[in-house]
Amino acid sequence: MGTHRTQVQDWMTREPTVAHPNTTLAEAYELMGEFEVRRLPIMRDGELQGIITLSDILRTIPTLLSEDDRESRLLAATRKAGEIMTWDPVTVDPEDTIQDAAERMLEYQVSGLPVVDGTRLVGIITESDIFRLVVESWSED
Repeated sequence: MGTHRTQVQDWMTREPTVAHPNTTLAEAYELMGEFEVRRLPIMRDGELQGIITLSDILRTIPTLLSEDDRESRLLAATRKAGEIMTWDPVTVDPEDTIQDAAERMLEYQVSGLPVVDGTRLVGIITESDIFRLVVESWSED
């Protein structure tokens, strides 16, 4: 079977790290660092509300990485993920193909997509996952 026909569920990250709309930007930033991810699906009452990326946080608080900037640290401690997240993010189904996911990423200029089965978040697929698939398929040739 061709790489482009492989299903998202075969390459997605299952049970991704998530946050709540009331998660502070500082907490979201820490979660991303701890779990080595660049995006967090935002969940409320078991439903996907949105997504926040490391770029979103750094755009909102560009000096967050500076230890000396008290104002940025205060802002990061008080601003919530729900204030800056992308609402109703573009998603894919687990049975969609990798080609479907890649085309959606290109069309919407995003580097990762939540994977939903109905209304339930079941994973996340990223550009890195797709690159991993491509590299593996090349090594099989």
